[in-house]
Amino acid sequence: MSAATAVLLALLAGALANSLLSIVAAWRYLLVRPPGLASPEPVSILKPLSGLDPGLESNLRTFFEQDYPAFEILFAVREPDDPAGAIVKQLQQEYPEIPARLLVTGESPYPNAKVHSLSVVLAAATNDLVVMSDSDTRVNPRLLATVAAEFQDVHLGVATCPYRAVPDSSLGSRLEALSMNTNFIAGILVARMIEGMRFAVGPTIVARRRVLLAMGGFERLKDYLAEDFVMGRFAAEAGYGVILSSYVIEHHIGSTDLGHNAAHRLRWARSTRRSRPLGYLGQLFTMPLPLALLLCAAKPACWPVLLLTFAARAMAAYVVSARVLEVKINWLLLPLEDIISFGFWIAGFFGNTIVWRGRRYRLHRDGRFELLSPS
Repeated sequence: MSAATAVLLALLAGALANSLLSIVAAWRYLLVRPPGLASPEPVSILKPLSGLDPGLESNLRTFFEQDYPAFEILFAVREPDDPAGAIVKQLQQEYPEIPARLLVTGESPYPNAKVHSLSVVLAAATNDLVVMSDSDTRVNPRLLATVAAEFQDVHLGVATCPYRAVPDSSLGSRLEALSMNTNFIAGILVARMIEGMRFAVGPTIVARRRVLLAMGGFERLKDYLAEDFVMGRFAAEAGYGVILSSYVIEHHIGSTDLGHNAAHRLRWARSTRRSRPLGYLGQLFTMPLPLALLLCAAKPACWPVLLLTFAARAMAAYVVSARVLEVKINWLLLPLEDIISFGFWIAGFFGNTIVWRGRRYRLHRDGRFELLSPS
């Protein structure tokens, strides 16, 4: 047996073990149920907006329709003529009983414009329990009741909501959603089981206002591209509890061409590598199919291992996607997506610049980033 074959066998064994771990981690997560809500506390929903995302009105409407006795919604746009503001004003008229405000933040002085918008609306919020949610998320009326019940734990500081990615019709969108609904969430579940939640991810995060201020506020997050990740990390380092919420949101991925989709995924890969370097290396063990294909290329007699690998990968994908996220899997696209994800994972090791909302940034080793040019 050659050294290359031995290394591939060892890596594949680790990837198969990780598939089994993700199944166990998913079942353990499914056992978690939020406690009953004894005394609802008021909640502030913080919504940074920028332009017209696909389905924006439908997304925002679900937050106005929460089955919860006391909450407010604060929206932020950078320019007064942002078209997202017109939708907010329309919804304010439709739901006059819901306290909702639209704030114009101006141009961001921070590298991370979203963090600046959040800092402005947090300063205007009246409640300690805050829900920070992106414009491309959609929820059912039970979101606030569920997370408020979880935050009855006085030691809890931050909760990150897992999400099911909902694609549009484009191939790039469907492939990216498939990756999120299988590999990405599986990695989070395994990390939760092995080391506990010491980070936050995703487009909806719940936190105590006093916890955010105690760890340095949004001023401390302004230079990070993955502000969600470090928010959870800083909270955990400060001694506050961080959990993966039992509430699953919907994250709607717009329809983009393959070029834009590739740029987005490369940006995510480069950012993740700097936010959590060891975790990024460990992502190799979430890719059993590419490893099995490489093994078969090196030693064709190992082809039966490929069948075993696909069976393990399919079982893990089913448990994570169908049971935890309650989404269907496109089995024909799954092998293709695994190969593409492997390619983006390798590409993430190269380059230190990204393009985000038309601006080019340089990424630093500690996860911070800086503006290079306006276009």
